[in-house]
Amino acid sequence: MPTRSLVSRAWWSTVAIFLIHGLTVATWVSRIPAVQSKLRLNNGTLGLALLGTAAGSVLAIPFTGWLVTRYGSRRITGWAAFGFCLSLVPLSLAVNAETLAAALFLFGALAGMMDVAMNAQGVEVEKALGNPTMSRFHAMFSLGGMVGAGVGGFIAARGVAPWLHFAGAALLLFVFALIVAPGMLNPITEGLEPPAHHVPFRNMPKVLLALSAIAFCMLLSEGAMADWTAVYLKQVLSAGPGTAAAGYAVFSAAMAIFRLFGDLITARLGSVWTVRTGSLVAAAGLAGALAATSARWALPGFAVTGAGFSVVVPLVFGAGGRVKNVSPGAGIATVTGLGYIGFLVGPPSIGFTSQLLTLRYALGIVVLLCLVSAILSGSVRSRAREEVAA
Repeated sequence: MPTRSLVSRAWWSTVAIFLIHGLTVATWVSRIPAVQSKLRLNNGTLGLALLGTAAGSVLAIPFTGWLVTRYGSRRITGWAAFGFCLSLVPLSLAVNAETLAAALFLFGALAGMMDVAMNAQGVEVEKALGNPTMSRFHAMFSLGGMVGAGVGGFIAARGVAPWLHFAGAALLLFVFALIVAPGMLNPITEGLEPPAHHVPFRNMPKVLLALSAIAFCMLLSEGAMADWTAVYLKQVLSAGPGTAAAGYAVFSAAMAIFRLFGDLITARLGSVWTVRTGSLVAAAGLAGALAATSARWALPGFAVTGAGFSVVVPLVFGAGGRVKNVSPGAGIATVTGLGYIGFLVGPPSIGFTSQLLTLRYALGIVVLLCLVSAILSGSVRSRAREEVAA
């Protein structure tokens, strides 16, 4: 077993890795308008180029499960972090939509790889600690996103070219990753039988299927909130531009804050009741926001929704890495991969449904998905790891 000092060092290193991931993502997101303007892309062309990110992530995630099982989460997390930081540079060198899509494919692949590997490392650290900590790790990702977006906006307002911004950020984040990566934990494999490094769908343990379904529901919902909150406030409740933008801001802020306290909540309530309560709170908050007749009353509902969402995904990812006879990398890759499919199909499905019904009713789908998550919350319990992969 690793010593207390090694586990403590690994905890701080993992915190830093999650922070780096959030900072890198936000650095790119904060300069999308500048890159779009530089390449003279219309919204439709930009949207097609952005699919490169999704394609890279979806293709890399299953492969990463095998890599983590073969080489360990410490090594793959480090490799992925180094590459992900440096992948900012090709984004600034794109000269048209095609080269931007190619750069985004690389960016997305490394993002997905790092996502799986760092969550697998988080599971190992949590096991060594003997206490829940995944929520705080994910809080660092949210914090990195907030800080990266703020810094990016500050730099953009001063007219700094994207290539200079990305090059500087890539260098700083790469050095940061080099410093913290060696502190991560080497996983210790116990037992005589090696865990499966991939999970065929036909042989997927029921508990892993249920966890993947929760991830699908939650990430679809998060994607819908990210893309449609401002539109809903503007189109349905006639909010001004500033108020419309505040919808997703309060949602994100509440999510980040409650992730900081998510591990304390989990320690008191247990994983099952934390996921169940969080799902029901999110459903109630969004239902309240959709029932509101003014933006003034909808904003608190969006904040409550973010608070409810905050703890669910970290716990589900962590549970995916603890399914018996399935390696942490493979379990997390399965849950993350199917969850990301929800993140991809969520926004367009809400848009299509809003054309048939209304945007208010379309966002009601998210309320229903939160209820599904609450129903399936029993799959997160610790004894679920006893299910054996067929």
